[in-house]
Amino acid sequence: MLDYTNPNLLVDTATLEAGSTAWRSPSNLAIVKYWGKHGVQLPRNPSISFTLQSAFTETLVEYAPKTSTEEGIELEFLFHREPNEAFRAKVLKYLESLTDIFPFLRQLQLRVQSGNSFPHSAGIASSASSMSALALCLCTIEDTLFDTLGDDEAFERKASYIARLGSGSACRSIYGGLGLWGKTDLHEGSSDLYAVPFQEAHEIFQSYQDDILIVSRGEKAVSSRAGHALMEGNPYAPARYQQANARMQSLLDALRAGDLETFGQIAENEALTLHALMMASNPSYMLMQPNTLEMIYRIRAYRADTKHPVYFSLDAGPNIHLLYPQDIIHEVRPWVDAELAPLCEENAYLPDFVGEGPEEI
Repeated sequence: MLDYTNPNLLVDTATLEAGSTAWRSPSNLAIVKYWGKHGVQLPRNPSISFTLQSAFTETLVEYAPKTSTEEGIELEFLFHREPNEAFRAKVLKYLESLTDIFPFLRQLQLRVQSGNSFPHSAGIASSASSMSALALCLCTIEDTLFDTLGDDEAFERKASYIARLGSGSACRSIYGGLGLWGKTDLHEGSSDLYAVPFQEAHEIFQSYQDDILIVSRGEKAVSSRAGHALMEGNPYAPARYQQANARMQSLLDALRAGDLETFGQIAENEALTLHALMMASNPSYMLMQPNTLEMIYRIRAYRADTKHPVYFSLDAGPNIHLLYPQDIIHEVRPWVDAELAPLCEENAYLPDFVGEGPEEI
């Protein structure tokens, strides 16, 4: 069992100089979904996702030696340059949970500034981008202070592990392209503790488009954390986990072969399965909205009429991810502008695509 606990990561505050680090980390879109967990942020089934490019969080962490004698972590938190007490409390709780791994956190004054390129808490995996960005900052601080993570693979693996503890899906955002999380015999090196890159996909998936259609910017009624917890009493959960493993086999084969039809069918079925599980929870809930369904009908009609391999996915929210290969972008985008954008809140959508992963800024 991988264990990053290290009581030796303590600094000499008398000689420590103030410093800072900043990362931009993207959100991701799971094709085979992670929904249901156990233990400390461990998945009930493997998942795989596209790492996006334009939907990202930028996080700046500034640190200096603590001058007070308080034992707790000293944290100032700003979201889009404004204090946000709810987010501060969440980040503080997360950092406190990491003090066995990063004991130096209790020795520092921390100032964290964060901001998104997209609406938070609306079902576009903002926790994936925000927690991965913060995890990357923490690992960079460790490496700066102790020179412990010089190897890229070791750095990324630890960052993925740390990100997972804040948000399960965040561990996949550490890698560009496709990230796979969850132990499976289908991919060597896979683990429940961290994600690994999936580098065997056909070239057509390496520039895949994902237009995020903003049906609603509003905060969703039920958080993903609460939704995962409700899977524990869901009568369909065991069958779901078996289904996810079977779909993973089919999806990996489709990704390797460039099989757009199989890929698209799995993407849509996984999205609808996710929302069906929400509706079958106790208490049940629904995150899709009327315009979500209208978009689904229009996407399927467009695909039938044009034969273009245009498919949809959903995260845990009402907003549609429109998936298609880059080589048909000039046919698809005018249709999106004419038919789908008017169904979006304020005609807003975020053109996105498979990206290269996080970037230190």
